[in-house]
Amino acid sequence: MPQQVIVNADDFGLSACENAVILGAFQAGIISSATAMANTPAFTAACSLAQHPLLEGRIGLHFNLTYGRPLSRRILTRSAFCDRGGVFDFNLSRNRLWLGHQDRLAVQEELEAQWQHFVDNGVRPSHLDSHHQVHNIWPIGEIVARFAARQGVPVRLARNLGLKQSLRKRVFKQLLNRRLNRLAGVTADYVCTPMDLRHAEPPGEGLLEIVAHPSQLGADFGDAYLGQGESLSAFLEQRLPGVPRVPYSAVRRPEPALE
Repeated sequence: MPQQVIVNADDFGLSACENAVILGAFQAGIISSATAMANTPAFTAACSLAQHPLLEGRIGLHFNLTYGRPLSRRILTRSAFCDRGGVFDFNLSRNRLWLGHQDRLAVQEELEAQWQHFVDNGVRPSHLDSHHQVHNIWPIGEIVARFAARQGVPVRLARNLGLKQSLRKRVFKQLLNRRLNRLAGVTADYVCTPMDLRHAEPPGEGLLEIVAHPSQLGADFGDAYLGQGESLSAFLEQRLPGVPRVPYSAVRRPEPALE
């Protein structure tokens, strides 16, 4: 079994309903972390909830390039990211290995603007990941990881547990994760969804992050990655019995080696 697990709920701030579900999942002890999108309708309310003792220090930035309107100006002119109406219209290939200078500047400025919007609302993000995992695209991952290193926070790896992928994709994920870890300086060891965990044995060591999208299930909670009516809490207890759930803020940067 892993030594610790982070159960992170994505999409905090997306709506009042999403906020209520995530707060409830925190209160029930099912999740230990969440990430919020800075340009969504219920973001300000999410930042207010982030002051709750159960959530304080446990909310990261869910960097968003695919939903709603950006918070910076340069990206509005970049056709790879926005339409003419100023709405995100992301059309980069997942296999893209290079971005031009202006596109890189646009991504960097939008990332900085979303981070600053958090800070302006009284919350310093505890870690970084991204909506639709856009930081799994090679050049965007570099920008996100370098920014995370400057801020001194962890970044999410690409999913690396329970995946049934071609050899080419597995090799790419391994190279990407090594790069994210090297550039950011601190990550979890393994990342998966509840569905991945259903089809793979839990890792025998280290820190595991489970990417969750909880939903209300009566007095309990389900998840978008599980079957209809299936309890996320029961599933996690079955697959990871007794493993402590921790926030990303508990993940520490490795100490430099002594000379």
